[in-house]
Amino acid sequence: MSIAAEDELYSEESTELKGFLFKWVNYLYGWQNRFIVLKDSTLTYYKSPEDSDFGCRGAICLEKATIKEHEVDECRFDISVENVIWYLRAENPEDKRNWVEVLKSFRISDDENQLKRHGSSMSIVSNTLSINSGCSLKAEVHQIETYRDLLFDQIDSLQRFFDTCNEQNGLHHMQSFELNNGLKSIDFKSEAITFRETTLGVLTTLNHCLELISQKEENFKRKLEREIERRKKVEEELKECQENLVKMKMAATGPDIEDQEGPNSTIPEDEFFDAVETGLDKIEEVRQYRVMLKLQNQQSQIESGQIVEVESEVDDFGTGNLAKYHTLWPEIDRVCCDQLRHALDGVSDEGWQIFAEDGEMKMYRREEEIDGIVVDPLKSCHVVKGCTAREMCHYFYDPQYRNDWETTLEECQILEEISKDVLVFLQTHKRIWPANQRDALFWSHMRKVKEGLDEDAYDGWLVCNQSTESPNYPPANQGKCIRIYLTVILFCQTIINPEKRDLSQITRDDLTCKITYCSVVNPGGWIKPTLLRAVYKKEYPKFLKRFTSYVLDQTKNKSIKF
Repeated sequence: MSIAAEDELYSEESTELKGFLFKWVNYLYGWQNRFIVLKDSTLTYYKSPEDSDFGCRGAICLEKATIKEHEVDECRFDISVENVIWYLRAENPEDKRNWVEVLKSFRISDDENQLKRHGSSMSIVSNTLSINSGCSLKAEVHQIETYRDLLFDQIDSLQRFFDTCNEQNGLHHMQSFELNNGLKSIDFKSEAITFRETTLGVLTTLNHCLELISQKEENFKRKLEREIERRKKVEEELKECQENLVKMKMAATGPDIEDQEGPNSTIPEDEFFDAVETGLDKIEEVRQYRVMLKLQNQQSQIESGQIVEVESEVDDFGTGNLAKYHTLWPEIDRVCCDQLRHALDGVSDEGWQIFAEDGEMKMYRREEEIDGIVVDPLKSCHVVKGCTAREMCHYFYDPQYRNDWETTLEECQILEEISKDVLVFLQTHKRIWPANQRDALFWSHMRKVKEGLDEDAYDGWLVCNQSTESPNYPPANQGKCIRIYLTVILFCQTIINPEKRDLSQITRDDLTCKITYCSVVNPGGWIKPTLLRAVYKKEYPKFLKRFTSYVLDQTKNKSIKF
């Protein structure tokens, strides 16, 4: 949207301007279209006009900002305040000029913003002399010569007066006056000659000083000329380096931003969050496209009479048959029992705060940090219709479906199959720039729950994931990935329509699945708490809705599994 097309959005009274500009995100996602709002002297940006009601992504004050047009890109301009820099591009050069003109009108000039400080009058004279010392000294010498000529005229006048008095016998009267008042007789003519010689000596010395200054000035001029030539060469070399750097930046389509995660990162907070969010959005778009292709493939197989899917059904879940002989089994059984009690506990106590709500879905959190790293416990409660607890947990546990609903997963490797209901996974997640890549090593267990269920629940199932370590598994933080440490439980209960007593007559319309999801995740490395909390506040609700919708899509045309 150009400024010319926004007359209705800009007025002198409101001093407000709105429009779209491209804002640099990072090397991975380049320039992204953002909604820019200028109000009074503050520039803010949003992902879209609809997001303007939920707070801006970033803000910058124009009063002390530096607005610089790009030397090569005709549509780009940069706004910087101290260490904060926004790289912006308009759709065409005309829009850019209009934006720059309006933005610069809000900037306070140096004359208005700062008080001019001067030294004393002596320092002003010193500054003047340092700039043009030779001319000033010559002027002063000419002024002294003028005063000397005036004094000479006065001396000549006095000498004529005394000569006239002497001719009129006034000298005897003056000598009598000097004797009566104790004054000594003065030879005025000798004193006048002495004064003439003294002033002549002073002027001669001053002229000599001027000659010395002139000689020094010539030396300084020659040195200055050599320094100017040397500076020109350095400036030419610097300009050539800058041109090469600009070409490199233009080839990369944007500014060079440091690739670094941690407390010493130079990436601004809003840029970091914007980059992570954009990366997650891109991953979600790819997932949706992949799911669409898979559904089209399945539909074509159905129409051709081919088998669409062989669902892996695991009998005798929850017995821990072979797992109870494994060294991990005591830990698995203990963690599952502890996490089940945690899932059954309410959220009215222990400092739980709701941070997201959408229909039946409610999400709670407690803010906790360990050594400055955010490990906020999360608890989600949700109710969906049309599937059972076993079906929900089955799709959460079985690795063959994980890539369909886990958007950030790059690779999922089964390191050990302890039993049919216990697996050890090594998951590698996609890198979302500028954060470092993560992996997670954990065991996963699925079991049937028989105690602690709601009164109206037909059955209950859970899946519990817990980080683990062993010499038999890959060690943490040995490669490019930072290890995540997690504790997760998905606890589901099946609620059947009480009017339907015969299970053979039950349809999916009679089924309701009550879901409780709890997690504690340590990201394994330092990320700014405000950024991490902003990300999970947005991503956790999306994850739970995405997963439950996926299960409903997978089960709607299949027989009911309890």
